[in-house]
Amino acid sequence: MAGDAPGPVTRFAGVSLDCADPEVLADFYLTLLGGEVLWRSADSVGVRVPGVVLAMQRVAGYRPPSWPGSSVVHLDLTAGEDAERAVARAVDAGGVQAADQPDPRWRVLLDPAGHPFCITAITPPDHPLARAELA
Repeated sequence: MAGDAPGPVTRFAGVSLDCADPEVLADFYLTLLGGEVLWRSADSVGVRVPGVVLAMQRVAGYRPPSWPGSSVVHLDLTAGEDAERAVARAVDAGGVQAADQPDPRWRVLLDPAGHPFCITAITPPDHPLARAELA
């Protein structure tokens, strides 16, 4: 279109996770990822974790996605060399290991609202953990 400047027209704001209980889901991700609470209301909790803002939002009649089967966006979390410890901590915090584990490099878990997420030892090359591993 005439007059449009090149480049992006939006910026990434965060990831919203639908759920029945935003408090429970926020506490789960705070336990797993650390971070800080940005807001709490009756229907949502916002949490800034390293790298992104997560917004847990109450949805009436919420039903968790089906793993595997549903086409869903999911979180991929790296734990460096300590993936098994991270999986154990996620389970202690209320997560559940999914019955279907399609790739041994990734552990698929379900958060307290039933969203699938993965924990891996794979670290992207530009991630701070990768730089620490090279030092």
